[in-house]
Amino acid sequence: MKKEPIRIFARVDVEITRKGERTRQRIIEKAAPIFNQRGYSGASMQEIMEAAGIEKGGIYRHFSSKEELASEAFRYALGQAVKARMEGQDEIRGAIPKLQFMVRCFVEKPSPVPGGCPLLNTATDADDGNAALRSLASEGLLNWKTRIGNVVKEGLRVQEIAPRTDPGRVANTIIGALEGALMISRLEGSRDALRDAWTNLEAFINGLAA
Repeated sequence: MKKEPIRIFARVDVEITRKGERTRQRIIEKAAPIFNQRGYSGASMQEIMEAAGIEKGGIYRHFSSKEELASEAFRYALGQAVKARMEGQDEIRGAIPKLQFMVRCFVEKPSPVPGGCPLLNTATDADDGNAALRSLASEGLLNWKTRIGNVVKEGLRVQEIAPRTDPGRVANTIIGALEGALMISRLEGSRDALRDAWTNLEAFINGLAA
């Protein structure tokens, strides 16, 4: 009987922890589109507080700085974009169809977080010297290149892709074309550049076949 209060306090502690985790996640989700649309410098903590429905002190109970919040917001935004664009990929058989699927999903499925591609936005925004965000953007790019490279390597292994094809070069070509086209499309307010990139990449990928 004497141990009952300890169990009660333990349950209370667990509930407080879970509530704190939910609050932290809500702040990240509300902050992600603000950072993605306005960039690090343009994102106002006041706007984030209003969006999350929390006081300034409440934010700093969960994040040590604006930079930490921006980093977590980027991870969330990029994760949502990758999840949306990879949905169904495991069902695709063959390296060539899988690469084509990846391109099509990028063109047809915009990031679910308002503001466009988090990787492009953050890479551009972090070019002013924000080391933490620049590192995260570099990591995101490396992960994307690795996913494409792994598909190419599997295609080489099963002799579906022509020998001596360089996985890194394929990844750079695909990513460069898509991100460049996205930038042009945003500036011109038209999806023509993305559609052109899609057409050209279809031909490029078909040309990889053994």
